[in-house]
Amino acid sequence: MAAGEAVTLQLGPYAGCVGSHWWGLQAAAPPGPAELGGGTLLRAAGGREESRTPRLIALELKGSAGRDGGGRPGRGGAIPLLAAPLLQAAWAHWGAALSARRLRRPGAGTWRATWSSRRLEAPRRGIADNGCSMQVWSDYLSVQLHPRSIYVIQQYNHNGESGCLEAFGQGEKLLQEHGCTEELEDRLHFYVEECDYLQGFQVLCDLHSGFSGVGAKVTELLYDEYSGKGILTWGLTPVMHNMGDSQKNFYRLMNTVLGIVHLSSHSSLFCPMSLNGSLGLKPQPPITFPYINYDASLNYHSSAILAAALDNLTVPYRLCSSRGSMMHLAETLNFSGRKVAAAWASVPFPVVYGHSLPDVLHAYQQDLPWKLLSSCREQNISCCFAQSVVLRGISKEGHSSCPGKQPTSPLHAFETAEQILQQYSHAVFPGAFSTFHVLEQPCMTRPPYPHFFSPLLTRQGFLLDKPSCYSAAAVESIPVLTSLQSSSVLHTLLYSLYKDVQKLNIQRWASFFSAGVEQADFHEAVEALRTLSQCYETGFGDDKSEDETDSD
Repeated sequence: MAAGEAVTLQLGPYAGCVGSHWWGLQAAAPPGPAELGGGTLLRAAGGREESRTPRLIALELKGSAGRDGGGRPGRGGAIPLLAAPLLQAAWAHWGAALSARRLRRPGAGTWRATWSSRRLEAPRRGIADNGCSMQVWSDYLSVQLHPRSIYVIQQYNHNGESGCLEAFGQGEKLLQEHGCTEELEDRLHFYVEECDYLQGFQVLCDLHSGFSGVGAKVTELLYDEYSGKGILTWGLTPVMHNMGDSQKNFYRLMNTVLGIVHLSSHSSLFCPMSLNGSLGLKPQPPITFPYINYDASLNYHSSAILAAALDNLTVPYRLCSSRGSMMHLAETLNFSGRKVAAAWASVPFPVVYGHSLPDVLHAYQQDLPWKLLSSCREQNISCCFAQSVVLRGISKEGHSSCPGKQPTSPLHAFETAEQILQQYSHAVFPGAFSTFHVLEQPCMTRPPYPHFFSPLLTRQGFLLDKPSCYSAAAVESIPVLTSLQSSSVLHTLLYSLYKDVQKLNIQRWASFFSAGVEQADFHEAVEALRTLSQCYETGFGDDKSEDETDSD
């Protein structure tokens, strides 16, 4: 049995995109004995084990949860807003569990509840245009949501030139309003009180917009109200375009810097995740994957890759066979003030059909088999202080060489996948404290997961020497390798953001500070960012001194 339950909070439209795919991955898990405990993330709907829904609270803007600006329903996958008859039906469906709880009428306050009364149509629609029709996250949400899951912020719009939640201070102010805080606390209490043992909270938060301010206040509330519980926060940023817009670029950088500082201070562990090549002022090409042909302009595509990585990164506290918790995972990585972690992933992990794990890793002696998902100038091999490694989708046993045959490499002398990973990791990151988990259960990639895989993959995601006769849509599962690291690469990331802020003339952007951020508080946060970056310095050749970096 897993260590306990977790409550998930999705803060922002892009967090909703990642979340939609993540919940779809939970729903796609094959039947039968499971290696992962479904009860960690999902709750039994109406007390029925066969019908599970996410233990989720999602804060969204008008138009981002399935409605366009005119108030019309979105596409087939949109979540309908509750009208009075639907509200009554929802209460009847969910039964006594809600009888003592208050749910406001639509339009009665700042928030609106939304509910999906059926599994959505995305898995059956097909994606003939390769995802271009997937405009909002509810277009590819494939699970039912509880009536208390969705809150729509009425003060701000998802799209448009005005009325957008674009500054950190706007987000902070939202959660300072008594009505909003009361609504959030009411939903938190509902989910927490039904848990047998609460591990903690997973927070998926948009880092580039005003939702970074919302996340700052939400994590502060969780930190104050649920002392001793784990808070794992994932700061999410879509692939950015139109980087020539100076105001948007400035706001994005400021939101990112303030978000990293505030979210990490109130979280057990904070990890930025994005397919952007950089979170700073200087644009970099998006991250590429050798066996995925994704469109970086589509949030539907980029969020699917992050969701597959996230599903792997969170394995250690979801295992049926382990009592490891969210707090245990955080404490493995956050020592010495290092509360920011970097995510690395190989999606899919390139296992050649018919070859063993040692064969694959032996080919990566001078390089790493994964890509950095934390938007930094990637180093080939950085100094790693601690890491949590998860590999899924391959056999745990039977990887050694044939009896009597000389091992091709030291890796071939080991029998189990976990032993092989340990040996490889100790060779690449000597001295790092590492934990390893291997699962045979792969990452399921059936619709509505995008059909963007290379024709070199089999149905099970293994590599072939030549293109298969299958289409990309035929790839039903893939092996995935991830590493959540406390690493010197974070010095590069955090200090480069600090330098970018130092280049700005903040007097030009009074509008950002008029939203509620005091300049003195901002300067304090910038210095906190520099202090945080220093926690990841090593003094060796893998990272430059600050003076050298300043002269670049």
